[in-house]
Amino acid sequence: MTEDDPANISATTAKAKNGGQTTLPRRRSYESAISSNMGVMRSRHRKHEDDSMTAGARCCFGFLILIAQILLNGVMALCLYWVIQYRSSDKGETFAWKNNPDLEFNLHPVLMIAGFIYFMGQAMLMYRTCRCCRRIWNKLLHTVFHILSIPCIAIGFIAVLDSHNLRTVEGNPAPIPNFYSLHSWIGLAAMGLFALQFMVGFFSFLLLLCCESATASFRASLVPIHSTFGISTFVLAVAAACAGLTEKAFFSLSLAYNKWVPYLFDPTFNKSTALAGLNNVGPAYDEKYFEESLVINVMGAALILLAVVIPLIVSYPKFRYRPQRIVTVTHDRYG
Repeated sequence: MTEDDPANISATTAKAKNGGQTTLPRRRSYESAISSNMGVMRSRHRKHEDDSMTAGARCCFGFLILIAQILLNGVMALCLYWVIQYRSSDKGETFAWKNNPDLEFNLHPVLMIAGFIYFMGQAMLMYRTCRCCRRIWNKLLHTVFHILSIPCIAIGFIAVLDSHNLRTVEGNPAPIPNFYSLHSWIGLAAMGLFALQFMVGFFSFLLLLCCESATASFRASLVPIHSTFGISTFVLAVAAACAGLTEKAFFSLSLAYNKWVPYLFDPTFNKSTALAGLNNVGPAYDEKYFEESLVINVMGAALILLAVVIPLIVSYPKFRYRPQRIVTVTHDRYG
């Protein structure tokens, strides 16, 4: 009988239990005997990607991101082109401060679209486009874009107040009342929601990270509320921008605003009498009226598309970011 024989193993084990001095045999033979009956269990780790998308969803996601970036940059470029090309002074000046309230107003549409539409839209897309980054970097980029929008919104708001309060006609004060239009009401509501969202988000999703484990459930419950109000703020900002563009078009272009349609499609359109009043006296319809009207309408259409595309990207479940987890997969060699 050898040392590795099961009988010898049992005898030696029994002797050890009875207080003998004999040591336990080598465990290799004992484990091999057990493995021959039960099999060997092997475990390995692999990454489980919760954020993996199907090929169709990935193509749709990439297409929507491309459309969103084209619209965001296009709206910003169109707004700058509109203000510089059609709202500048005869001397070529486009922007000013309190010394020229008319040119100071030009800061309002540019900065409001930059803050509310461009920077806020980019901040919302950060959670979808930066999928390879750690979650904390997404949060920081999201916060940085919102911080960039704060001075834009504040200066744009001051600019429109100054342009109303300091307005003059032929050197005489002729102020315009504030907050009389639907555009101003929607814009004020958007600013209030934006301020509330920023304070709650900064406190809940950045400051509370110092107690990450203790506040995890609270922050998780706050995510859908924060997302819903963020989308609502963006849609309100788009509505305010569209209302403001329409209001400015009627004030600046007056009777010329609605003439671009017959100018484009009506072969009998007479430019010399198109803007004439009841006494058939008035300026001729110039091509610059048509161009400005078209630029304003294209900007409004792009803003409406943004109000559809960006909320869709943010809220569609298959586009949501889910971090990778490490799972253990166990394999039975004999099973």
